[in-house]
Amino acid sequence: MTRALVIGDFHIPTRAKSLPEPLERRILSENFDLVLCTGDLVDPSMMDFLNKLGKLYVVQGNMDFLKNPTQRRLRIEKFTVGLIHGTGIYPRGDVKKLTRLALEMDVDILISGHTHKASINEVDVDGRKVLLLNPGSATGVWSGGFDAGPPSFMILDFEKDEVTIHLYELEGSEFRETVYQFRR
Repeated sequence: MTRALVIGDFHIPTRAKSLPEPLERRILSENFDLVLCTGDLVDPSMMDFLNKLGKLYVVQGNMDFLKNPTQRRLRIEKFTVGLIHGTGIYPRGDVKKLTRLALEMDVDILISGHTHKASINEVDVDGRKVLLLNPGSATGVWSGGFDAGPPSFMILDFEKDEVTIHLYELEGSEFRETVYQFRR
């Protein structure tokens, strides 16, 4: 089994001072093999923090001045996973355009950010299933013109040809968890 933290859109210190304490505590209580970050770290100290949690894969966010690739493609168990920030998808988070990009990248799962709202969408394209994931914003900050969701992140448990997605959204000092399973 491979466990991955999926997180992004921090905007620290420009829009938030730090991670919400319950979110940071929850993340630090887990063990991860991988960290998949959708960008908008803004400050290199966030990359240092994430590097301590697991093998880090990060992409360039539109507010980042850090040098990272704009997209990544990796193999986790029996899945091919794509990672992007989401800049260039208009309207932000458009499922049809994200699906088209997932097919172009030839991935089973496409992880994106940029909207600051968490989402899980399974799409069937001529019998091929594609999973679109967005962890939302780790800090829950304003997204640059759109409503932001609550602070959120995902934990993905990959086991051979199945992945279990745990979406955690911070409401006050408690987390609401949504669980979703995707089979290849």
